[in-house]
Amino acid sequence: MKAMRLCAPGSPLRLEEVAPPPAGEHQVRIAVEACGVCRTDLHLLDGELPHIHYPVTPGHEIVGRVIEAGPSVARVRLGDRIGVPWLAQACGVCRYCRAGQENLCESALFTGYSVDGGYAEEVLADARFCLPLPGDAPAARLAPLLCAGLIGYRAYRAAGSGTNLGLYGFGAAAHLLAQVARAQGRRVFAFTRPGDLESQAFARKLGAVWAGSSDEAPPEPLDAAILFAPVGALVPAALAAVRPGGRVVCAGIHMSDVPRFPYELLWGERSVSSVANLTRADGEEFLAIAGQLQLQPTVEPFPLSEANVALERLRKGELQGAAVLVAAPPGAP
Repeated sequence: MKAMRLCAPGSPLRLEEVAPPPAGEHQVRIAVEACGVCRTDLHLLDGELPHIHYPVTPGHEIVGRVIEAGPSVARVRLGDRIGVPWLAQACGVCRYCRAGQENLCESALFTGYSVDGGYAEEVLADARFCLPLPGDAPAARLAPLLCAGLIGYRAYRAAGSGTNLGLYGFGAAAHLLAQVARAQGRRVFAFTRPGDLESQAFARKLGAVWAGSSDEAPPEPLDAAILFAPVGALVPAALAAVRPGGRVVCAGIHMSDVPRFPYELLWGERSVSSVANLTRADGEEFLAIAGQLQLQPTVEPFPLSEANVALERLRKGELQGAAVLVAAPPGAP
């Protein structure tokens, strides 16, 4: 099979021919239909995540169909369409797994990082951590739900039930979360890179009551803010924007250093927290909501061979919504 592989720190992905291994006891082999392109993939390329092994195939928003199943697989059958999210495996026995916090598992493995991911024609995955997907929806529109949607939703729950919600960085996650928040009666305030008028217009189109630059103050205090942009300097900016008792939630796996800021920004029972990874329960809950609300991801498709192009467009902030790598039609070279 063909796969886009990261072979050395800081290098572009390389298209290689890889022999797919057989499915293990609890694994399924999946023919990839689509795989979303996530900012975490950029952190992987840039060597900003610890303990990267090379070579590795990125990609953790995978949509595909089962073409082989291991001997102990019971939940899925050949031909089923399933999604492979970021959490590839958890041990089930550590203190976090026992407490229902498998997202914090001490021995967790992660798709497209600890194990090979979906920038490929096929992928192996633990069937116990895959999610069932509708068979009739376009694969490219399902892919962003599996990380941008899931992690965004976990951050959304952590932000509490306040009405005024600020979203810093209006990309793949925020454009989905804005739809959920609006449907649930929240008021969305969108913050973009300075001067990014196109993304601000996109946010307004999706129902944001205000959209401006990340260096601007919102027109009224926020109840909570979620940071999708991996910029530590946004933490004090968001604290300044939330009311007393407000929350700032950092939703990325990596962020530049948070600068020093005066205690008065935190005082007043404001709080700063992070979200890490996801649980299978998160996936089931969010996908049910996505179906009920008929979320409409905005996607820009790329062939597998143009993964580097898609990643560079993401790095430069040139995408609206999400980039998705799509499989070639059957029989294509």
